[in-house]
Amino acid sequence: DGMNVLFIVVDDLRPVLGCYGDKLVKSPNIDQLASQSIVFSNAYAQQAVCAPSRVSFLTGRRPDTTRLYDFYSYWRVHAGNYSTMPQYFRENGYVTLSVGKVFHPGMAWIIICLTYACLTDDYPYSWSIPPFHPSTEKYENDKTCRGKDGKLYANLVCPVDVTEMPGGTLPDIQSTEEAIRLLNVMKTNKQKFFLAVGYHKPHIPLRYPQEFRKLYPLENITLAPDPQVPEKLPSVAYNPWTDIRQRDDVEALNVSFPYGPLPDDFQRQIRQSYYAAVSYLDVQVGLLLNALDDVGLSNSTIVVFTADHGWSLGEHGEWAKYSNFDVATRVPLLFYVPGMTTSSVSQGRRIFPYLDPFNHILGLVPQGQSKKVVELVSLFSTLAELAGLQVPPVCPETSFHVALCTEGASIVQYFNTSEEKVEEEKDGCDDTSRCFNEEPVAFSQYPRPADTPQWNSDKPKLKDIRIMGYSMRTVDYRYTVWVQFNPNNFSANFEDVHAGELYMVETDPNQDYNIYNTTSHGVYLKKILG
Repeated sequence: DGMNVLFIVVDDLRPVLGCYGDKLVKSPNIDQLASQSIVFSNAYAQQAVCAPSRVSFLTGRRPDTTRLYDFYSYWRVHAGNYSTMPQYFRENGYVTLSVGKVFHPGMAWIIICLTYACLTDDYPYSWSIPPFHPSTEKYENDKTCRGKDGKLYANLVCPVDVTEMPGGTLPDIQSTEEAIRLLNVMKTNKQKFFLAVGYHKPHIPLRYPQEFRKLYPLENITLAPDPQVPEKLPSVAYNPWTDIRQRDDVEALNVSFPYGPLPDDFQRQIRQSYYAAVSYLDVQVGLLLNALDDVGLSNSTIVVFTADHGWSLGEHGEWAKYSNFDVATRVPLLFYVPGMTTSSVSQGRRIFPYLDPFNHILGLVPQGQSKKVVELVSLFSTLAELAGLQVPPVCPETSFHVALCTEGASIVQYFNTSEEKVEEEKDGCDDTSRCFNEEPVAFSQYPRPADTPQWNSDKPKLKDIRIMGYSMRTVDYRYTVWVQFNPNNFSANFEDVHAGELYMVETDPNQDYNIYNTTSHGVYLKKILG
């Protein structure tokens, strides 16, 4: 009898977590999960924006196959009738449940939604019951932030008194409560479940309970290590963070378009509030995992913790996702598998006691850490394998007509990290070309409407896309080519390269020194086309 799955996906969370070596953040509950999990330190999203990334990992297909690069289409109508990960679990006897932001629902979809399921986060295909959305989600962008003058604003930086909020709560608090309620129902009914819980924070606006700001005194907050726009960055690679410019507090700063910069003191405030929002998220995750203990299901439930993409906190002069840089594409990825990542758990012992981030907590070390480069598109096949289901077949070259297949290979083979150490000691390989072809690679992509940053560069609609940046990340480098793209037939023309980027990770971990124009890169291009 297979295990349950608790799938936690967070919006816009880059790996600023203790278990990823961040010294400033307080994330004791996620770190505790990591101490019982395998932690992937090189995991990447396929496109650094919410809807395309989520549809990609929930279907196990890349954005070029889902044909979703924006927020305005439904893959079952516009690409192919692809099975999703939760749908596959449902078809294999699981009760599948969605709480919070799992698929990316949105009012924008209504315009093009001719099918009911498009409006309902893919219910009834993916989920056994209609997905739960917190009732206070609708206030996310309202004027709920109290300014120094006592008036209410729609700010980017928005610590709040929760008792003053509509309903006296916040969306992520409601999602945690509902997920805990469902865990209790599942326990009572003794049903095998796949429960997906999607948290909103640290997605902007940075609206979180104000007490979390106390964890991060401003004097401890630094600027990004590389707050300037890199000198050799092609203009097509830059995005102008228009969404934060629309917030009242940023608008008041009258920041120049497209490059800024924001004033230093405000940069620190954004970074402070992002960290505070991560600690608020950590509390929600802690309460949820503590409830898994309470219902006695910790030893029969796989827990996955990840994010749809990262967010740039001032690196390269950017405050957004919407790029191919690591800060936008790299995500946390943790798998807790009872009896596999931990020795089998004795009945009754608590694995996830709730930890209070306001009390000083000693750092916990991850159970195992893999440096292998992996992709979120691999989640579907990985979870199927871990749950003992048949792993979906690999997609053929063109798979629009194939309902069940995946473009991401299972990464369960990387769970034994002791083998990785042996590989490192052997140090690579004698046959360089073979090595080059076998090393794991993560592919990401991002569309642009023009060669220079303009109002819609962050999130171009499909009809406005003219250029696609295809990016390839290995342990050693990130290589990106920006090529001509035709949105009418979804074709990329690699003969027409508008710009390129090449960063060597070891000497340039922050990706500030683009050496594309001073390096011969034929071998990289072959590989990205291969």
